[in-house]
Amino acid sequence: MSYLYLTSGEPAGIGPELCLQYAQVERTHNVIVLADISLLEQRAQQLKINCELQPWFPGDAVTQLAGQLSVFHISLRAPCTAGTLDTANAGYVLAQLQHSVQLVQSSRGAIVTCPVHKGIINESGIPFSGHTEFFAERAGVEKVVMMLACEKLRVCLATTHLPLRAVADAINGPELKVLLAIIHNSLKTQFGIAQPRISVCGLNPHAGEGGHLGLEEQEIIEPALASLRETGMDLIGPLPADTAFTPRALEGIDAVLAMYHDQGLPVLKYAGFGDAVNVTLGLPFIRTSVDHGTALDIAGLGRANCGSLRCALDYAATMSAHSNF
Repeated sequence: MSYLYLTSGEPAGIGPELCLQYAQVERTHNVIVLADISLLEQRAQQLKINCELQPWFPGDAVTQLAGQLSVFHISLRAPCTAGTLDTANAGYVLAQLQHSVQLVQSSRGAIVTCPVHKGIINESGIPFSGHTEFFAERAGVEKVVMMLACEKLRVCLATTHLPLRAVADAINGPELKVLLAIIHNSLKTQFGIAQPRISVCGLNPHAGEGGHLGLEEQEIIEPALASLRETGMDLIGPLPADTAFTPRALEGIDAVLAMYHDQGLPVLKYAGFGDAVNVTLGLPFIRTSVDHGTALDIAGLGRANCGSLRCALDYAATMSAHSNF
């Protein structure tokens, strides 16, 4: 039996109400929400959502019925008001993540995360770079890959949250080979793709224009791809990023590796915003997430849309079916 451990995220954001919305329909997944039950009760009352919250402990049955939700209780550190951040609850947010790792490591399943607010966690005095880095550290993994995916497109990133002027210095051959190996292996073992085909964007305009617009393609990217092709990987590129995402270029492609955040993600979010999923590849467990933030401005107003959360849970369940995790 596979479990989906859903962290409710920043308590002042839309995460708690997304969990309540998701529970309104009958489902096939075994979803356990990590949250303070009193917080969920408060938000349900505020939004006039009828939901029976059932405390869950490892070994218990998981409800899949509409209007019911299994909850692994974690206590808030301080009272919470929708839309109002409080550094006192930073520990509560991190406790969700810590417990989710412990739970997924002790049973078959996956972690699905609602958004957190990195700024308020850091303001509390706790260094925190994000979900991806947190899970990698807890799992003892040095390298992971951020993938965003929607129905028609999967985009992976060679670099993530870096200033643009630092991107070129962060790209090197050994790192690219490690990242592409992770993507290749994940597509095989977690997505059930026997022979993954991956296209790789160049760093510079026109993929360097034969060296006239930059040498990174000739000196770093092309040699790395050539080396990996010798191991049997099916790699296309480096391609000019302005044509790599055209329908013709994407035919038969299972994933695209972009060199930096804003090279690949604007295309992905245009193609599937609201239905896209953030996936962390390279962990010894499955982790997916929504593709949006805490939306403090609409928290508690009943305007949040749980479409991305549904996609993240479905994606995690599908990956679990293909993997040995």
